[in-house]
Amino acid sequence: MPTWDQVLNEIQKSASQAANSLNRIRHRYLKALFKHTKRNVIAYYSGFLSKPHTLQNELTHEDLNGFMQAVHKLDRELGLDIILHTPGGQVSAALSVVNYIQEMFDSNIRAIVPQIAMSAGTMIACSCNSIVMSKHSQLGPTDPHLKGIPAAGVKSEFLRACDEVKEFPERIPMWQQIIGQYRPTFLSQCENAMALSQSFVAEQLQNVMFEGEDNAKSRAQSIVDALTDYTENKGHDRPIHIKECQDMGLKVVALEDDDKLQDLVLTVHHCYMHSFMNTQSYKIIENHLGHAIIKNDVKQN
Repeated sequence: MPTWDQVLNEIQKSASQAANSLNRIRHRYLKALFKHTKRNVIAYYSGFLSKPHTLQNELTHEDLNGFMQAVHKLDRELGLDIILHTPGGQVSAALSVVNYIQEMFDSNIRAIVPQIAMSAGTMIACSCNSIVMSKHSQLGPTDPHLKGIPAAGVKSEFLRACDEVKEFPERIPMWQQIIGQYRPTFLSQCENAMALSQSFVAEQLQNVMFEGEDNAKSRAQSIVDALTDYTENKGHDRPIHIKECQDMGLKVVALEDDDKLQDLVLTVHHCYMHSFMNTQSYKIIENHLGHAIIKNDVKQN
């Protein structure tokens, strides 16, 4: 299968023949992937790497419309491979997407992560039967953020403040300045967001990925603890690569184990990267039949 530059050469050669060469070549390789796996393919791609300042490149509730469009007319008996490339987004949106695709495919879903599926993307991956990752793929911590602020960090800071003012009363004015910036109910919102994220991932791992296994509950909880350990992870954007994912207990298959699958998945990935780099598109949700919702960042003069 073509490499990055070979895909680009094919696009440039085709561009003189058809204006939609990017879409046409991308669809060709999505269809080739379907023919190889005999499983439905839905690609959920964000252009966050090439368009980092686009506000809507994260997972939102609006994306459910894209999944509904992509599921339409698929043979649901074939199961689903969902290709994820996303920085994450709204936890509640991830819950909605997972609920929908599990209903449509009876939880016969495999996640494929060619490069990056962080935060809410990791939550979706953990809701599948298994995850396919390459040596350069990464998941990320699932600790929730509220408007960019880590919920676990807020709680940790609040508990630290409580401890310090008990032992060092002279520090009360300092902590009053910090805690006073919290809006009403902010702390409880952080606690609720953490509880929702943890309980959802634990439930999905126990009931989907580890369904029927004797140690499903304890194994799921161990993984949740690792994915939400704010102190150990030291950042919401910390990459968690395949070896660490396997070590923590996730059912992860190496993409390199199947040469044909590796070639096809990475070629599809290159196609999406070229699409974002050469068009105004910043999010694409589409299936192997070519049915898609493509969101474009149209600048207003």
